[in-house]
Amino acid sequence: MRKKTHQQELTKDSVLRIFKQEKKPITQSELVAILSLHKKQGKVLKQLLKGLVWDGSILELKNKRYGLPQEMNLLAGTLWCTRNGNGFVVPDNVDAKDIFVPARFIKNAFHGDKVIARVEHTFRGRKEGTIIKITQRKIKNIVGFVRRDSNATYIIPEDERIPHHFVVARTAKSSGLNDNDLVAARITRFPEGGIDPACTILKVFKGLTDVRAIIQFVQYKSALPFRFKKRTENEAQALDTSMSPAGRLDLRETIHVTIDGEFAKDFDDAVCIEKTDRGFTLYVSIADVSHYVLPGTGLDREAYERGTSVYFPGTVIPMLPKILSNGICSLNPNEDRLAMTVKLAFNTNGDLTGSSFHKSIIRSFLRLTYKEVEDALIRKDRTIRKEVQRILPALECMVELAALLSTKREKRGSLDFDLPESDVILDIEGDIHDILRAERLFSHRIIEEFMIAANEAVANFLTENKTNAMYRIHEPPDTEKLKDFERLLQALSIGYKRDTKNIKSLQTVLRNVEGTDYEFLVNRVLLRSMKQARYSSQNKGHFGLASHCYLHFTSPIRRYPDLVCHRALKSLLSDEGKRNGEKELETMANYLSDRERVAMEAEREIEDRIRVLFMRDRIGKEYDGIISHITSFGFFVELLDVFVEGLVLINTLYDDYYHFEEERFRLVGRRTRKIYRVGDKVKVRVILADVEKKQLHFSLSKNRV
Repeated sequence: MRKKTHQQELTKDSVLRIFKQEKKPITQSELVAILSLHKKQGKVLKQLLKGLVWDGSILELKNKRYGLPQEMNLLAGTLWCTRNGNGFVVPDNVDAKDIFVPARFIKNAFHGDKVIARVEHTFRGRKEGTIIKITQRKIKNIVGFVRRDSNATYIIPEDERIPHHFVVARTAKSSGLNDNDLVAARITRFPEGGIDPACTILKVFKGLTDVRAIIQFVQYKSALPFRFKKRTENEAQALDTSMSPAGRLDLRETIHVTIDGEFAKDFDDAVCIEKTDRGFTLYVSIADVSHYVLPGTGLDREAYERGTSVYFPGTVIPMLPKILSNGICSLNPNEDRLAMTVKLAFNTNGDLTGSSFHKSIIRSFLRLTYKEVEDALIRKDRTIRKEVQRILPALECMVELAALLSTKREKRGSLDFDLPESDVILDIEGDIHDILRAERLFSHRIIEEFMIAANEAVANFLTENKTNAMYRIHEPPDTEKLKDFERLLQALSIGYKRDTKNIKSLQTVLRNVEGTDYEFLVNRVLLRSMKQARYSSQNKGHFGLASHCYLHFTSPIRRYPDLVCHRALKSLLSDEGKRNGEKELETMANYLSDRERVAMEAEREIEDRIRVLFMRDRIGKEYDGIISHITSFGFFVELLDVFVEGLVLINTLYDDYYHFEEERFRLVGRRTRKIYRVGDKVKVRVILADVEKKQLHFSLSKNRV
């Protein structure tokens, strides 16, 4: 008979250990007995079990027992559906491979749901399975088009990955609905036992005719918050805003500056540099958000729920209330601010020779924009140089150090993707004036290099001192995933010789296409071939940065993982921050990675719809472009003068029947042998711009470029 465990610390890790020891499914009451828990600890155990079920570590079975999924040929993960109805379960266990789920076995699960899948068999090396349980619904709202019949009103989701029609509840908001109205609705019933899902109307859109309507539409679709909870706002208002230097390194006499975008209002970071006999001393001072946002408070809970700030053209959904994000936590010029400072010493070659970490108080000397720094240092604009004369020597030192750090990073194998972001220019009325490729400046690189250096220094310090941390990891790409990229290079006649670690050969490719028409295309396809960076309690390195140890520390105003790292650093420096267990950190890391993806998808969708809106007034106009992607139903063209991409459908190519050669990224005419390949320049005419359906279609002009 096995001896009971007495006075064992009750954590997710300790509970999981019992499951592995028992080697069979067990009930909560059996766990209570095994761990010799009293009544209050039983309540804690219930919450721990709920958390372990949520992150897929254990499964809740029908007979009130819990078991390990790997012992039952089951797998917990997230369902990702495709537009053709099939799907994949992406395992919570990142070391496991995706499972393909045919449409008929998805049953009532939705895209994004947390599910349990059973592996049925392996076909041509790919695991196939069936959804057997939905553990968590992730979609709260739907947006779509109204369909009416004599008996009921339905919503057909505009997202083709959701193949259900939703019955609309009869309310005041639903009484005046017409066919094809665009609406947002809250899901009130999911499909079960053959019964259709149901919803209640939240908002009826007259049309996505301006930027504000598009933003609101995506907010509803992604279930992003419109406002902070009243309790959160009240807590923020009641915070002590005094700035005492007691117990802090006083850096108010140093010349710290912030360098950000022109319209930035939340300044997370300020930098200061000093030239020394041996090289440079760099101070990277980050807003001390953890001083104000304490674990367990309403402020902390809502910040965690949001996970990240979400940035849209002309506006932002902040992670923290404005009194913090734009006020006491923002490193505004000429105002005392509490900070966490990373002090780094470099020699004249850019080698890190020493580091230290401090709670500090600073006073930013000046707020600069990237453009101002670029004009002063690179373009040598006399007017700007005169305005920043006092700090010009320091700025020139920054350029020198950033160049050294950039060179060192490149030598170790870091990949620098040059993927320009769209710069949506709004007029004073909030309407779209233009959509341009955002200019990539060296001043951006200065701050990037300094932030990377600070993040690595904190990551190494926590790791060397065996402190649990939330790492930012980026795993190497799968060989399979790189095959599409290699075929693209072959189609474009770009030389590529794979090495054992991929890094040097990939670096060479990016250098070779720099400044060519193919630069953006090659960068984008390579990035899509990579695994997505994510958060983890385990340090697995960062492939893209060629960093063996990396985390996010420099943006705690807008990213919750950075706040977690601040607390970990404080706990190590002065035993005042919160220490998280590894299992707790992993649960948080998975959730925060999900929140990051939600934010990214929302930001991308808004940009896509804004592009379509911008082109709606340009129907019939012709543009030069480059073929960026080939599919079986046509090809996508990226315009050269406007940062916009649209689709040329294959059924609009009237001169021939075209065959899709997937391996060679091209369409070939069966009779004429005319070829359209990735990278070809073409001239197109805008023929359709439907914002509601997110469709932008081109037709080829008679004269190809």
